[in-house]
Amino acid sequence: MNELVTGDAVVLGLRPAKLPSRALAVVIDLVVVWAAYIVVSIVLTIVTDSLDTAAVAALAVASFLLIPVGVPIAVETLSHGRSLGKLACGLRVVRDDGGPIRFRHALVRGAMGVVELLMSFGVIACVASLVSARGRRVGDLFAGTLVVRERVPTDRGRPVPPPPPWLVGRFSELDLSSVPDDLWLAIRQYLTRMGQLDAGVGWSMSQRLADDLAARTGVPLPPGVPPAAYLAAVVNERQARDSRRAFGSAAAATATATATATATATVGPVGGPAPAVRPPQPRPPVVGQPDVVPQAAPQDVTAPPASGFAPPA
Repeated sequence: MNELVTGDAVVLGLRPAKLPSRALAVVIDLVVVWAAYIVVSIVLTIVTDSLDTAAVAALAVASFLLIPVGVPIAVETLSHGRSLGKLACGLRVVRDDGGPIRFRHALVRGAMGVVELLMSFGVIACVASLVSARGRRVGDLFAGTLVVRERVPTDRGRPVPPPPPWLVGRFSELDLSSVPDDLWLAIRQYLTRMGQLDAGVGWSMSQRLADDLAARTGVPLPPGVPPAAYLAAVVNERQARDSRRAFGSAAAATATATATATATATVGPVGGPAPAVRPPQPRPPVVGQPDVVPQAAPQDVTAPPASGFAPPA
């Protein structure tokens, strides 16, 4: 699916963070973590004064693994990719497809951070970030994550169009665990740019993406469902699952309803009906002027399709 992803494509309209902002966020995190580690070490030294050398060494190793290594992993997992330094710099760690990270992503990034940040004093991370096109360090490459900027203008990104109402919730039992991140990214890029494609090209592209998605999930494309509407419905289901996992069911329902209403007002649902056109209202007669019957403007009764897609003849 690499040919469907353009070189200037940005996941969900977010921009990858550059080295200066990432370095500042890391410095803030390291200052806070090492200050806490020094305080805890002083307290342990005072408390364990009566213990033997082996017990003191074991407590020292445990405190090192718990604070400089374990605390950043726990913070990134609980905050969904926003540590104290990233919060101050307006950054967030996300998956390659733009979704929120989980514990395994934070664990891999934290484990690799010990080598490329602590043991090498950040040299490996700086070199990897400069070499990478999206500014990723080695831990991001192994974890499949990306650090992006959150404080960007809202008009830069294009919303993913919502599916038709009759498809919402239809794929709630679909197994999406086998779908790779590059396929999700290709589907998102297609849905946000399908209005710019030719009808025939867009139809063949949506059919190929739908076939790939159906092969990964093990469930064929439902008969009578357009491929673009099927892709939008499955993406909407995945976003709803991520929102429920990250923020709870109530917040997920509110976020889904808000996003659907916003996207419907801007681009219209995929495969849904076209918006109604309000007829022109007659103007009132002017005093002192002869009565002139206003002529209604001719109207086109054929409404254009909302999605811009039609199967080739």
